[in-house]
Amino acid sequence: MIKIAIDGPSGSGKGTVAKEVAKRLGFTYVDTGAMYRCVSLKSLRENIDENDEEKIVELLKNIDIRLTNDGKVFMDGENVSDKIRSVEVTQRVSKISSIVKLREIMKEKQRALSNDTNIVMEGRDIATEVLPDANYKIYLDASVNERANRRYKQNIEKGINCTLEEITKAIEERDYDDMNRKVGALRRTKEHHYIDSSNMTIEEVIKEILNLVGEK
Repeated sequence: MIKIAIDGPSGSGKGTVAKEVAKRLGFTYVDTGAMYRCVSLKSLRENIDENDEEKIVELLKNIDIRLTNDGKVFMDGENVSDKIRSVEVTQRVSKISSIVKLREIMKEKQRALSNDTNIVMEGRDIATEVLPDANYKIYLDASVNERANRRYKQNIEKGINCTLEEITKAIEERDYDDMNRKVGALRRTKEHHYIDSSNMTIEEVIKEILNLVGEK
């Protein structure tokens, strides 16, 4: 099985790029961040404190998460593709995804997905923790301002009420949390093929990854 791992900070375009790369290669696409966002959303709906690790881990036992190859995310049968991108969910997902026991359970679920199919998996620690044996390891990056502008435009198009300032602050806070967490921290390694997409089109990024796969 061929495994392509794409890591990078929030708003770097991992989802869009990974989804299209998987489509063109005929591989299965997995957005690991969406899985944590579903837990974050459900914990909000059930008024569970983000610091109550026991209840949040217990929540995972009673949640059905389904990801489709076209990027849709279903939680307990509901299409929550847009809802999990809200500012409220974003503000707590980093805290929730740093829960050690939760990450261990998620990691096993994610690894299992790669056992029987060629896969493109994106997240924060895919190459370093989830799929350390990945055939291709990519770190997709972009400046904070560029990432904030992208996320803001996406939210406005989807009718999500927010301001650019809120998005920028949320991304800066998420970057800090993701890079300084004790487990599953976002980090760039020598094994990563680094791509700064700040001044690149989506198509240019996709082609660079496809060329990398083709070369090897």
